Amino acid sequence: MAEKLRDLSQPIDVPLLDATVAAFYGTGSKEERNAADQILRDLQNNPDMWLQVVHILQNSQNLNTKFFALQVLESVIKYRWNALPTEQRDGIKNYISDVIVQLSSNEASFRQERLYVNKLNIILVQVLKHEWPARWSSFVPDLVAAAKSSEMTQQKIKELKSSLNSEFRLIHELCLYVLSATQRPELIRATLATLHAFLSWIPVGFIFESPLLETLLKFFPMAAYRNLTLQCLTEVAALQFGDFYNVQYVKMYTIFMMQLQAILPPGTIPDAYANGSSEEQNHMRILEASPENRAALLLGLEYLIGISYVDDTEVFKVCLDYWNVFVLELFEAHNQMEPAASVNMMGLQAQMLPGVDGTITAVQQRRQLYSGPLSKLRMLMICRMAKPEEVLIVEDENGNIVRETMKDNDVLVQYKIMRETLIYLSHLDHEDTEQQMLKKLSKQLNGEDWSWNNLNTLCWAIGSISGSMVEEQENRFLVMVIRDLLNLCEITKGKDNKAVIASNIMYVVGQYPRFLRAHWKFLKTVVNKLFEFMHEMHPGVQDMACDTFLKIVQKCKRKFVTQQVGENEPFVSELLSSLATTIGDLEPHQIHTFYESVGHMIQAESDNTKRDEYLKRLMSLPNQKWAEIIGQASQSIDILKNQDVIRSVLNILQTNTSVASSLGPHFFPQISLIFLDMLTVYRMYSELVSSTIAEGGPFASRTSFVKLLRSVKRETLKLIETFVDKAEDLPHIGKQFVPPMMDPILGDYARNVPDARESEVLSLFATIINKYKGEMLEDVPRIFEAVFQCTLEMITKNFEDYPEHRLKFFSLLRAIGTHCFQALIQLSSQQLKLVIDSINWAFRHTERNIAETGLSLLLEILKNFQASGFQNQFYKTYFLNIEQEIFAVLTDTFHKPGFKLHVLVLQHLFCVVDGLTEPLWDASSVPYQYTDNAMFVRDYTIKLLGSSFPNMTPTEVTKFVDGLLSSKHDLPSFKNHIRDFLVQSKEFSAQDNKDLYAEEAAAQRERERQRMLAIPGLIAPSELQDEMVDS
Repeated sequence: MAEKLRDLSQPIDVPLLDATVAAFYGTGSKEERNAADQILRDLQNNPDMWLQVVHILQNSQNLNTKFFALQVLESVIKYRWNALPTEQRDGIKNYISDVIVQLSSNEASFRQERLYVNKLNIILVQVLKHEWPARWSSFVPDLVAAAKSSEMTQQKIKELKSSLNSEFRLIHELCLYVLSATQRPELIRATLATLHAFLSWIPVGFIFESPLLETLLKFFPMAAYRNLTLQCLTEVAALQFGDFYNVQYVKMYTIFMMQLQAILPPGTIPDAYANGSSEEQNHMRILEASPENRAALLLGLEYLIGISYVDDTEVFKVCLDYWNVFVLELFEAHNQMEPAASVNMMGLQAQMLPGVDGTITAVQQRRQLYSGPLSKLRMLMICRMAKPEEVLIVEDENGNIVRETMKDNDVLVQYKIMRETLIYLSHLDHEDTEQQMLKKLSKQLNGEDWSWNNLNTLCWAIGSISGSMVEEQENRFLVMVIRDLLNLCEITKGKDNKAVIASNIMYVVGQYPRFLRAHWKFLKTVVNKLFEFMHEMHPGVQDMACDTFLKIVQKCKRKFVTQQVGENEPFVSELLSSLATTIGDLEPHQIHTFYESVGHMIQAESDNTKRDEYLKRLMSLPNQKWAEIIGQASQSIDILKNQDVIRSVLNILQTNTSVASSLGPHFFPQISLIFLDMLTVYRMYSELVSSTIAEGGPFASRTSFVKLLRSVKRETLKLIETFVDKAEDLPHIGKQFVPPMMDPILGDYARNVPDARESEVLSLFATIINKYKGEMLEDVPRIFEAVFQCTLEMITKNFEDYPEHRLKFFSLLRAIGTHCFQALIQLSSQQLKLVIDSINWAFRHTERNIAETGLSLLLEILKNFQASGFQNQFYKTYFLNIEQEIFAVLTDTFHKPGFKLHVLVLQHLFCVVDGLTEPLWDASSVPYQYTDNAMFVRDYTIKLLGSSFPNMTPTEVTKFVDGLLSSKHDLPSFKNHIRDFLVQSKEFSAQDNKDLYAEEAAAQRERERQRMLAIPGLIAPSELQDEMVDS
């Protein structure tokens, strides 16, 4: 029966279509639904189906059928619109606008057909994208005329906001007309919403020179429209309109504040007012100008501080953004005052001292005006401070203190803004900041204000302003803070309470390295307290103690190896004597952090004999265990297959790696001690892995036994790599470790089955070549032979398998290309082709790191060949292939992040052409002989792009290529030329192209960092990468 629907030569049978759609959505049998589905799909795919849409919409009784018809229409509008004859396009336009106006003209039909009207609106917008303003310039007047006659407002006008420019007057008149003429709540709401969408686009005159503001303020006291009206007023407040309309602005603000006081007396801000809190103004200067407005302004700030205490994250974020801008503006004015004046004015409460000429600077007046709100704002920031990243101990939803399992990025962003705001506030008045913090801390001690949350936010605030005070004030402040916190720890009972206090002590001391370096007694007390916390079994406390210990040692290491006044020996020696007890309760990963910290201390010792003796004492525990295992293994090799023994070996190697990472070249005596035994164990485990995988198949590589063995292999490679990487001052020391590694590590890699090959072998040799550069030249063929072919076979089957090997393989190639380029020249032409192909393969990856490594390597190799004397043969073989491959990725939207490097490679290719003395073309395959390479490359590039972009005209392509060739010696204009070409191309035009501007964004970030460095405290002292002078 339904089959006759397929015949579209006559008007479609609408009741039958309704029945088919109903069957598809209905509860009939599966067969019925499938049959209906098939028919509807065929209709949707029929190119003539859209001609039946109007007929269906007029006659159908089923909303789903209407939606089905509109879907058909939408796809025609999206994909075939420009191909339709003009009269058909006009017919559709007129029909849709008429139906919308007709359905919206009375409340009942609009409510009943709401979904249908919304869908029609969306279709109309699709039409407008094609038609307006070029072919349907009268759209807005048409719509407004239809609307005025039926008192209709079009909610979807919002969607046109980006294209409307010249039709504002009409929309403005329509909105004012509706607001003054109608009583219908739905319509008023829709009009206010439309206004809100337009206010930021309307020429300012329409707002201030018409009754619009009075009309809006009239609606504000009415609860039903309050939020929408407030949003409109907020839009107005955010406008930048010069001084011309100040009077109207002030009037709006004052009336608004009066109404607000009537609705909501200050100090009683309930959660109901959790909306639109940023009615606060961009225009504070205007309101500061006269005394009567100042009262209203300060009242506004009072309200906003009240709103900031509302317990709603979103509301708080809005307020916080406002406070950040407000305080920054005040701080910048304060910061630009002459240094002399700012010394006198360290506190906002500074007395009103008449200047030399009897006047007070405007800056001082402003700071006095705001001193009250700013003081309250400091309290707000201290009470609501967000949690910093270093704090690992949190309260869960059941009120228990637990270790944090996941970082909350929202909180971290909030912490960053709050910290910045509090630092500006602190600079504006150090005294007030310090007093408020100490007062709050004393209330913690006497129990009046004690709670986990209060102590946390206070300590996070104290830690966050590190670096903003002058040293003398910081010393005075911290002596009190640390003393109080340690007392609090002593007098408070309860495991959870102690954990909270411990985490706060650790956070605060970790933030103030300058203070600890200057006060040995405090430093020693703090470190001993950390050792105490290392025995505290509460989750998170031990981790935080180890992390804080590392942080403090990195900044104060010299203090621990110098004998301090009143001590019998340097602290490090005392620490090594009680090492076993200190780390007795720690987990392996915590012990590694501890060992790394002590490595930093030992590295600060300049006397070689003492340093080696400290190292020996530090490593005596792991070395004893190692000697024991190796001794047993020489009796019976099978002991090494015991899983507990394998775990011990792994743990010992990890401890060694931790110390090597902080001790650098001075780790030499220790690595020499275990090196050869370590290689023997490596080889044995490697053979064990290979034979297990060979016997058990790929599944065996996932067993816990094989994973454990491979962990030992990886850790061995990591230890050697760490040592080689850190042994900077003494390259000859590391070089002697290379020959013994050749067979156990490189040979072993080649012999292994693919699943047993460790990618760390590749990164280890990349590190070695980067370190010893040209000295490795004679070893490169051996390295090449062992890893090249077999790794390529693993990674060129697809773009997914062995991701680790991919990146490390190309890093190794890059090291060879950069430091041992001679080795590449000596390769056979087949081998060189393999190298170039593998580089092309690398930059085709959408994985960013791999693609970037490939492109950087390509650039190095191109530059090296250009200067090698073999440039003619090389470019003749590879020039066209590389150009084609680079254009392929450059014009592929998945490869946007590589844009900067794509541009550099192309620039190199176009510039190198001029220096080549042999033709790049093959004389037998070109239609006519070229006079030079540049002409040939121009021709080739035009053909290449012409075939890649069939939608571009030959003239456009030629113009682009000529532009490239003419700007090739000027990188910025060369880059802009390519960027413009891409952004205009069809593939890129519909996308977010921020990656093409990555360089500019990076430069902007660097400027921001320089700005932050100039303000004390904005970059925390514990984050500055200085070798802090701690002599």
